[in-house]
Amino acid sequence: MKTTTISRHVTRNPEILSGEPIINGTRTPVRAIVENWRLGVRPEEIPLHLPHLNLAQIFDALSFYLDNQAEINEYIERNHVPDELVHPLIKARLNQK
Repeated sequence: MKTTTISRHVTRNPEILSGEPIINGTRTPVRAIVENWRLGVRPEEIPLHLPHLNLAQIFDALSFYLDNQAEINEYIERNHVPDELVHPLIKARLNQK
């Protein structure tokens, strides 16, 4: 298993999510953090949604994203759930924000 360290908290492992950038020591992709941030969740609040992460990991992931937006946006697009598959209650909650 070849792990590539990208930054202090971001790494790649070809055996985890096909090498997508993840938080070191977890299976959490950088895109999960970015998607929370894009929904308007402040970085300081993201650990409430992903409690296994700390602020240093969150900010490092966002920094990585800002330097690699095209790559992470591609992962986000590939993993996008079509609107027709999103439960109506989830849609309503997202539309409240």
